[in-house]
Amino acid sequence: MKISFLKIISISLVVFSIIVFFLALNIDKRYNTEKIVGNNVDNFEIVFLNSVEIFTKQDLTNDKYHLINIWASWCLPCKKEHPILMKLKKENNLKIVGINFKDKKLNANNFLRELGNPYDFSLSDKDGTKSILFGVYGVPESILINKKHKIVTKFIGPLNIKDYEDILQLLNEK
Repeated sequence: MKISFLKIISISLVVFSIIVFFLALNIDKRYNTEKIVGNNVDNFEIVFLNSVEIFTKQDLTNDKYHLINIWASWCLPCKKEHPILMKLKKENNLKIVGINFKDKKLNANNFLRELGNPYDFSLSDKDGTKSILFGVYGVPESILINKKHKIVTKFIGPLNIKDYEDILQLLNEK
């Protein structure tokens, strides 16, 4: 009995496809940013909200912690966390960097005028590409960076009172 070359190729392709299919089922496709904690912040350049000047990693001073907060005026959870940010603004050992995400400049400025501006630096990420550098995939998210530019922790979702207390504890550790 002769087996044709075409049958061998066909059977091989079917077996190969089945193997690839079952191997692909075991791959974890969930986006996870937990691995950025403990890493140093990469170099970045983000334009200020109300000017054409550029904010970079070098603008993060070495004498304070920095909380990078990604927010938008259209984001209801961002409004919910805003009072926590206003409380954090009073901390001497912390600078807050706000990155406005996929928003209109007018709406962002109105939001800050109405609710208060907790940010020492207000930046703009109009198309959402700059926030990816920080492992962000939604708003609000916040990243606490220590004096050595290392990512200490990341908060996904709106900051709450427990997060506020955790941040204060981290700021006061020696």
